[in-house]
Amino acid sequence: MTSTTDGAGGATTPTGLWAGADFQEPPRTPGGVALCGACRVVGSCRLGVEGERLDGDGVAVFELVCPRNQEGGPNVAHGGWTAAVLDDCLGHLPLLHRVLSVTAELSVSFVKPVPVERPLEVRAWVERREGRRWYIAGEMVLLPTRAVLARVSGIWVTRDQGHFARHEEWLAEQEAARGGGQ
Repeated sequence: MTSTTDGAGGATTPTGLWAGADFQEPPRTPGGVALCGACRVVGSCRLGVEGERLDGDGVAVFELVCPRNQEGGPNVAHGGWTAAVLDDCLGHLPLLHRVLSVTAELSVSFVKPVPVERPLEVRAWVERREGRRWYIAGEMVLLPTRAVLARVSGIWVTRDQGHFARHEEWLAEQEAARGGGQ
């Protein structure tokens, strides 16, 4: 399914406009989790994030559980789930500051296997900011012991208003270059 642009720099989906030309507060779950376009449709985070908040020190705290359908090995999360949920959580830190951003780089250190269907916590903090770049780090721990399961760092770039419109234009060029056929 192809999304289109709204002419004002926002992307539209079959369910309507989202991630548009100016800051829009995303829909949130009762636990405060900002929902992306795909999760908005089901009304919850498909990655298993159940709560998110910004603490008094500017650290973002996320409560989550790896769903059984993300199992990679016996009772452990698939590494792709671990990377995806860390990307999502760290990317929400600028959002909690009312800034839209996109991931530029992500580096994950897998310390221990992540158990499925067990309470977890991700904490994320800004190491520094340089212009539009947010250098963010974090870690995932098992609750209640707080054993470190993964460490993560990356760079997020403040998204300008035309980001998704440019992507749609680029994608149309790619389609045209291959003849527009499947």
